[in-house]
Parts: sequence; C-alpha cells; structure tokens
Amino acid sequence: NYPNPFNPVTTIEFQLPDPALVTVKVYDILGREVATLLSRVSMDDGRQAVDFDASSLSSGVYYYRLMAEDLSGKGVFSSQVKKMLLIK
Repeated sequence: NYPNPFNPVTTIEFQLPDPALVTVKVYDILGREVATLLSRVSMDDGRQAVDFDASSLSSGVYYYRLMAEDLSGKGVFSSQVKKMLLIK
C-alpha cells in the first residue's frame, strides 16, 4: 500500500495473474475486522487498486488481507497479509 504510513487514505495495489474473485479485509492489531474493502468482487487480470479511508479509525498498526479465488469459486490461489501504519 502507499503511502505507508498514511493519514487517513491509502491505496492498496495488487497484480492478478488471472481473472479472480477478490476479497480485501482490514484488521486491527488484535485481529478484529475493521473494514471490508472488497468481498468476492470479480476482477480482471492485471494491475488493480482499492482505496482505504481510515478517517474513522484511531492511529495504530493495521493489517490487510488480500485473497484471490479462481472464478469457479473452487479455491483460493493467492492469499497475502500486509502491515500498514495509520498516523493521525
């Protein structure tokens, strides 16, 4: 994501090798889900981006989890967790 640290908006970019159903969720340091940015959204292959507005959250460390499933819904072919820092 960039910028990182951010205040209050950051952009999460990712590359898909094939079309996929994409889910992006944000969690706080305790593992509680604080936002769902995408939920099984069908996306084409190539470079993709989603913005995260954290204006309602407090400063701190957050994690986002990106999951990409094949379009048949039969399985996850990619899953990543990354750290980001919100500074207000």
